[in-house]
Amino acid sequence: MKILKKLSEYSFSRYYQILFIVWDMILLNVSVFVSGLIKSDDLDVISIKETQTISLLGNLIWIGLLLYKNSYKIIRIETLESILSRTIKKVIIHASIVAVFVVFLEYSNISRMQLFCFYVFFFVLLMLSRFFLMRFLKYVRSKGYNYRNFVIVGANDKGRTIRKILAKNLNYGYRFLGFFDENENSRHLANDVILGGFNDIQNYMAKVHVDEMYIALHIDNVNIINYLIDICEQHMVRVKFIPDFQLYTKSSRVEISFYENMPVLMSRREPLEYAVNRLLKKAFDICFSGLVILLIFPWLFPIIMLIIKVESPGPVFFKQDRSGRDNKSFTCFKFRSMSVNASADEKQAQKGDSRVTKFGAFIRKTSIDELPQFFNVFLGNMSVVGPRPHMLYHTQEYSELINNYLVRQYAKPGITGWAQVNGYRGETKALVDMENRVECDIWYIENWSLLLDVKIIIKTIINVFRGEKNAY
Repeated sequence: MKILKKLSEYSFSRYYQILFIVWDMILLNVSVFVSGLIKSDDLDVISIKETQTISLLGNLIWIGLLLYKNSYKIIRIETLESILSRTIKKVIIHASIVAVFVVFLEYSNISRMQLFCFYVFFFVLLMLSRFFLMRFLKYVRSKGYNYRNFVIVGANDKGRTIRKILAKNLNYGYRFLGFFDENENSRHLANDVILGGFNDIQNYMAKVHVDEMYIALHIDNVNIINYLIDICEQHMVRVKFIPDFQLYTKSSRVEISFYENMPVLMSRREPLEYAVNRLLKKAFDICFSGLVILLIFPWLFPIIMLIIKVESPGPVFFKQDRSGRDNKSFTCFKFRSMSVNASADEKQAQKGDSRVTKFGAFIRKTSIDELPQFFNVFLGNMSVVGPRPHMLYHTQEYSELINNYLVRQYAKPGITGWAQVNGYRGETKALVDMENRVECDIWYIENWSLLLDVKIIIKTIINVFRGEKNAY
């Protein structure tokens, strides 16, 4: 305990970048050593020119990836899932660059097994080190150390929201001291933590140690904001602003880019607008759909096709034009689950629908009818995960009823999606059903990650075995 107290008196943040990079270099070279031993018990394999060259390149590439956009930085409120997602991306990019060098330099002594083992060990060691670092910080903060004291100027909705975010988990390492506000209504809403008005801030900071001030005032109060900045700089308090983006957009999440020195606010963040993310998703789609086509289709398709042909006249596959990315239409494939009818392009399947055949009801309940869409994924029309593609008629109808409906068309449609695993699949009996589905689809577009796709796929498989009430 005395050691923690003594260490808390020092600031390690200025050395954090160096320590982080050095530690990762140690883990990387340990992984090179271990993977070399797996290939051969002889330690001489580590001294081979090819191995040393690739090891040096691996070190330089990883340092570059860490320095790119401060990727070594782990913010206090970041979740382990976010760190895992970021680390996976970095490892995949690193592996791709190293593989290019291995092929280009024609290093035959670098085996695929050796590279595979290296990345497995490296990734495991990285995540274990990140995990134990977070657990250690959690322990330190549970003992009352490594905290940042913060105050909020403005006891309004934005102020209370940032307080809730920072103070809801003590493991984040933030200690809320109170609000400063002049508005009587705001002071009444949070009178238990109001420290005073704006004129009381100077005296308060002279008596109490404050690390950060969050300003949640309207831009009209620019004179007060400048006054607060002066006070904070006098007392070495870092200032952070909570801008009211609702003045510009209704979106709860926005993204800021810089065109040279000019900040540009975008109404929503779209991870899939980045080429690296699109490449990751495309690679995942091709690999996943390819495995399904190779492993499942050869034995399952003949059985399903035979039953469909025997049960009712008509084609085995149901083909329909549906709305895709950028609202461009494409031909979507399904196993035919209904008798041939003239209203298929306008009317949704309903509970007890007379058009659905007996076998059709089974494959709809188990989502087997969607399997041909893996060909759509392989061809590039669809993704494994994304907003479900709707009929052209419904896209036109709902785009007129729901203002942000077409936002869901920013992404490729998917075989399954965030809306579907959250219960919004099947028939939309009321407008609110479609509104909820659109809300989920937009959330997916704004929060996409490869881990989220995997999570949705797992939940979809679980739901298939459990059975879904809206699957009919």
